[in-house]
Amino acid sequence: MGSAGQVGGFLSEDIGGGDVTSALLPNRRISAVVTAGEPCTVAGLEEARRAFRSRRCAAGGEISDGDAVRAGDAVLRATGPARRILECERTALNILSRMSGVATATRAMADMMPREGMLYCTRKTMPGLRGMDQRAVLAGGGLVRRGSLDESILIKDNHLAVLPLAEIMRRAREAGGTIEVEVEDAGSAAEAARLGASTIMLDNMGPAAISRVIARLEREGLRDGVRIEASGGITPRNAARYGRSGADIISSGYMTRSAPGIDFSLEVEAP
Repeated sequence: MGSAGQVGGFLSEDIGGGDVTSALLPNRRISAVVTAGEPCTVAGLEEARRAFRSRRCAAGGEISDGDAVRAGDAVLRATGPARRILECERTALNILSRMSGVATATRAMADMMPREGMLYCTRKTMPGLRGMDQRAVLAGGGLVRRGSLDESILIKDNHLAVLPLAEIMRRAREAGGTIEVEVEDAGSAAEAARLGASTIMLDNMGPAAISRVIARLEREGLRDGVRIEASGGITPRNAARYGRSGADIISSGYMTRSAPGIDFSLEVEAP
């Protein structure tokens, strides 16, 4: 479902058979402003504007996704019939809260990396919200590692429970494209490199253990042409240490699974 269809579905869910409270109001035109309740990196503005516009209201502003704002800053203004503005209020604020939360967490973790382009999100998203979550990650300065299962081959432990690594690698090479293998120890990393993996995911290893695996691959002449991805348990508390581990890619589900929402509010402006 595209973003427009998603927003329409969100509104339908919230409005139900009609906003019975706003229906009590005279249907005159009003203006309203959405403000941030705390410092954040904003994301979700286009989706929030689309919510208002879908109900025949105008919505805009000078702030863009990815901008840093302070508490009290106006991020969006909407004008239109009072009933329409108010029936869109909670949906628009919820979108901004979630997406800005993801973007803010991403920005904080991306700033901990020793260089740009290291931090990636994962597929750990609420089904149906992945596209919005990924756009929020991009707004926060992160990247999308693997948006869906058809993008690249990633051989994980459950695949290996069905078929040995050598055989599944043979089939993967025949299928073509890049091949990534998830491993949990240095020996498996070396085996994957010898079999032609282009990326090796070191799953649930601490930063020191990752550095040791990389050192072994270098000693055995297996590091050239192989990217190392660190994944599992990476949060704002330890992201900087993982960034210094020597890994090429830091992937984390924290931004889309655990980032707290951001507080936004809508207030009707005096005529």
